[in-house]
Amino acid sequence: MAMHVQALFTHDAHARLLCVNEPGGGAPAPRLFLGRTRAGNLWRFRADLPELLTEALEALCVDEPVGIEFHRPPRHVAAYVRLLATHAPVHTLGMGPAYHFTAYPEPSRPLLALTATHAEILQGGFEALVTELPDWQPFLALVEEGRAVSVCRSVRITPMAHEAGVETRPDLRGKGYAQDVVAGWARVVQSLGAIPLYSTSWENTASQAVAKKLRLVPYGADFHVI
Repeated sequence: MAMHVQALFTHDAHARLLCVNEPGGGAPAPRLFLGRTRAGNLWRFRADLPELLTEALEALCVDEPVGIEFHRPPRHVAAYVRLLATHAPVHTLGMGPAYHFTAYPEPSRPLLALTATHAEILQGGFEALVTELPDWQPFLALVEEGRAVSVCRSVRITPMAHEAGVETRPDLRGKGYAQDVVAGWARVVQSLGAIPLYSTSWENTASQAVAKKLRLVPYGADFHVI
């Protein structure tokens, strides 16, 4: 979980959150991040929160139970929202499972490792990802008739861990393509000496299905407030 939050967000010298971890600087990080695992919980607060507010939030985080079912919301959701609303309006609450790999199966289909020279392959469905090619590496694609139909790339990167970002063309979902590109991506990340991580939201049942097919193991669950 510590590697997960380090990959997701940049931090200041006091372990306070700054921004989403993207090349060139991303959007502001959540004001509260709570990562729950069976071994213990981890929390982070955004750097611009007043000290008295972070102290009140931390008192609630300390009181969160350990080892409960991850799909259940944290005990103090309403109190977190109430406290953060005194600082600024609460816009988004997010929750979802986080997984790690215990095996690295060979993809059942050939994959292509994309670089900045492969922009044309992303035409016809993934044009918005062309700007990601130089920085979000490794970037794996399943290609049919010269065009990518499913991709997985490292969307959050640290020297120790990479977070997966996977997308499949809407008209081709349900064919097992995502399973293959995630499997291939994880093998490449592991070969680089980093740990591949995979996380999603509770609402994204398709993403959870990919994790199940790959036999990924949930090590915890995220909760964040923006």
